[in-house]
Amino acid sequence: MMIKNQLIKPLLLLFLAGLLSACDDASGIKKIKSDNHAQMRTVFNHYFKQSSVYNPFRATFMGEKGSNDTFLEPITEQTRNTRLEFEKRFLKFIQGVNQDYLSEQDKLSVEAFIYARQLEIESFDYPMHLTPINQMSGIHNLVAQLASGQSAQPFDTVEDYREFMARVTGYIKWLESAENAMRTGLEQNVIHPEVIVKKLIPQFAYHIKENVEESIYAKPILNSRLSPAELETIKADYLAFIEQQVIPAHQQMHDFLLNEYLPKARKDFGISGMPNGLAWYKYLIKANTTLEVEPAEVHALGLKEVQRIRDEMTQVKETVNFDGDLQEFFVHLRTSDEFYFTSREELVNAYDQVREQINQLTPKLFNIFPKADYEVRLTEDFRAASSAGAQYQAPSVDGSRPGIFYINGYNLKAQPKFLVETLSIHEASPGHHFQSSIQQELVDLPKFRRFGSYSVYSEGWALYAESLGKEMGLFTDPMMWYGRLVDEQLRAMRLVVDTGLHAMDWTRQQAIQYMLDNSSMNETDVTAEVERYMAIPGQALSYKLGQFKIQELRDFATMQLGDKFDVREFHTQVLKDGALPMPILERKIKRWVQSQVKTATSGT
Repeated sequence: MMIKNQLIKPLLLLFLAGLLSACDDASGIKKIKSDNHAQMRTVFNHYFKQSSVYNPFRATFMGEKGSNDTFLEPITEQTRNTRLEFEKRFLKFIQGVNQDYLSEQDKLSVEAFIYARQLEIESFDYPMHLTPINQMSGIHNLVAQLASGQSAQPFDTVEDYREFMARVTGYIKWLESAENAMRTGLEQNVIHPEVIVKKLIPQFAYHIKENVEESIYAKPILNSRLSPAELETIKADYLAFIEQQVIPAHQQMHDFLLNEYLPKARKDFGISGMPNGLAWYKYLIKANTTLEVEPAEVHALGLKEVQRIRDEMTQVKETVNFDGDLQEFFVHLRTSDEFYFTSREELVNAYDQVREQINQLTPKLFNIFPKADYEVRLTEDFRAASSAGAQYQAPSVDGSRPGIFYINGYNLKAQPKFLVETLSIHEASPGHHFQSSIQQELVDLPKFRRFGSYSVYSEGWALYAESLGKEMGLFTDPMMWYGRLVDEQLRAMRLVVDTGLHAMDWTRQQAIQYMLDNSSMNETDVTAEVERYMAIPGQALSYKLGQFKIQELRDFATMQLGDKFDVREFHTQVLKDGALPMPILERKIKRWVQSQVKTATSGT
C-alpha cells in the first residue's frame, strides 16, 4: 500500500528540528550520537518503505508478504513529477544531518544515500520513460517469470492467486501507459532502433494463445498445490482472467508495436541518434559505472585490452598445438562438436558438477561466505531467445528460496564446454551469488544498502571473481583457461562496441563483425550481445571498469601492506558493506589500508 507523500513531510521536518537542536557540550555527546544515528536510520527506513511504490517487486523477491498484489504506477507526467519531488525531498533532508558524531558505518550510509539520490534526480533530465520496454530488461518478461510459478511470486493459497491477479491488473494498466509513452516518443524521435522492436514483437506474440491453458500464466493453476475444494473456488476465475484480460493486453501491445511503432522505428543504432543523445549516453555511463569517464577514453581502453587478451589467446592456441592462425582457431572452436554440449540436461549437469568443486576451493581466498545456497536452472523458453547466456537471481531473505543461476540452453552452440568454470564463478560463487547473498545478510545495514545495487560494483566484482580462478585452483586445463579469456574478451569488446554504437556512429553489422574478428563466439550469441548493448546503453561498460577499479584497489593494498597483505581480508573489506559506488568504495578501502599500516607501524 502506498503511503501518501504528504504524511512524510511534517515527520521529516520534526526529525530535522531535533537534529538542529542537538547540543555541543560534552555531557550531551552520547545523546547526540544516539539521536543522530536513530534519526538517520529513521530517514532511511522511511525512504525504503516509501520507495516500494517505485519498486513493487522488491518485497516479493525478498520473500516478504504484503505487496504481492502491487505494481508500478502508470507512466504519466504526474507520477514522474511525484517521483522527482520524492527524491529531492529525501536528498534535502539527509544533507541536513549532522555527521560529526556518526560512526564510520553511518557516514558511509549517508554518503551512499546522497550519491544515489543525486544520480536518480539527474536521470529526470532524460526521457527514459518514452522507451519503457526493450527485449532485454522489459518488465513484461519479469511479470511472465513471476506468472510461471517458478520464481518469487507465491502460489500457495487462494489469496496468493487473487493477489497475483491484482498485480497483473496493475501490469495491464501500466502496459497501456507504456503504449501511450511510446506514442509520445514517436512524436519526439525518442524511439527504439528497428532491430530492437523486431525482437520485442515475438516476446509479446508468445503470450497470445488461443487455448488459455497453453499460456505460461496458466501454469500455477494447472499445477496447483491447492486442495480440490480450494482449487474449485479460484480456477475458473483465474483462467477467465488470463483469457479475457492478460492475453488481450499482450495482443494490444503486440499490434501497437507491429503496426504503429515498427514502421517509424529508427534505422540507426545508437542513442546518439536521439535528441541530446550523446549527453544522455554520458549520463548512462556515469549511472552504470559511477565513474566520470569519456566515451573516447573507454573506447581506447577497450581496444588496448582486446589486443592484450588476443595475445593470451594465441598462447593457448600454441599450448594445445593447433596448426593455424588465431582466426582459424576461432573457426575451429565455433564449429567443432567436441566443444559443445549435446543436450540441455548435459549443460545443467556440467554446471552442477563444477559448483561442488568451486565450493571446496573458495576458503583459499575468502573468510566471509553467504549462508544461502543456489541452484542451476535453464532460462525459461519464453525469454531464452533474447536473453543473456546466463543470469543470476538472488535468494529470498527468509531462506525459503535459494539463489538461481539461470543458464540459457536456447542455442547450445552458444554454450561451449570451456566456459563452464569461468561462467560459474561469475554468476554463482564467488561472483554474483557470493556478493548479493552476503549483502542481503548484512542485517545491521539500512535496507537501502542491503537491497540496493550498482552495476559497476556487482558486475565488476563478478568479473574480478573470474580472475581469481587460478588462485583458487581452477583453469588447470588450457581450454578452461581459454574460456576465462573468452569471458574477459567479451567484457573488453564491450568497451569498444558499446561506445562505438552510442558515441561513434558504428552500425550494428560493424559491431557484430568486430566481435567475430576478436573472439570465437558464435554469431548468434554475438548478435544477441550487440542488440543488448543497443537496448541498454552503458550497462555493458560496468563489468570491465568495475573489475579494473577493484583490481586497482587490491594492487594499492598489496603495495602499501607488503607481506602484511591478506587477500581474504581484502575480499572481506570489499564485500562486507554491500554494493557501493566506486568512488565511495575506493575511499573506504584506502581508509582501511591506512588503518592497517598504522596498526603495523605502532606494533613494531
